[in-house]
Amino acid sequence: MARLRVVDNSEIGKRAMAEGRPPKCIHVYNKQSVGRIGDKVLVAIKGQKKKGILVGCKQFQKPKIPKFDSNNLVLIDDNGTPLGTRIHVPIPTILRTILKEKTQAKGADYTKLLGIASRFV
Repeated sequence: MARLRVVDNSEIGKRAMAEGRPPKCIHVYNKQSVGRIGDKVLVAIKGQKKKGILVGCKQFQKPKIPKFDSNNLVLIDDNGTPLGTRIHVPIPTILRTILKEKTQAKGADYTKLLGIASRFV
């Protein structure tokens, strides 16, 4: 039930952040059940269930992965397409390799998420 910060310009994400009711993580789609950068999560936002990708985490990271001040999330639909058209914060460059591996393994297309990112750290 960690609180997340929506960093894209999707309509539902903007409304939730403006009301001061950020989305909460319900489930992490990995074996450890602990969210890391690049993991897919299920979130509760505005009374709905949506999926998203973690693009920044507060907790201690592996070497060469930056640590962020907030847990950042980009909302996606079921086939991996982002709901927004722009990402407002810089995302880590290591995310390119992480998402490309997951795109080939899972069949979902995460390359569009990298395409709408304007800045990398």
